[in-house]
Amino acid sequence: MCLAVPVKVEALLEAGMARCRVGESETFVLVSDALLEVPPVVGDYLIVHAGFALRRMETEEAEETLELLRQLAYA
Repeated sequence: MCLAVPVKVEALLEAGMARCRVGESETFVLVSDALLEVPPVVGDYLIVHAGFALRRMETEEAEETLELLRQLAYA
């Protein structure tokens, strides 16, 4: 099973890539924005799967999703 995870854009890099933070952790991933209609900006939340941003998320939705994932991890 695969899971798409919300991440927050921390920096925009060359070639349509973004450095994104996973949740509130110190884990960062490099994400391609090639599938997005409009490039992200720093502070955006994205839903990411296999290194590709699939869509932009509202902050409230991203935070709620991250909280649910935390609850599952500690259940």
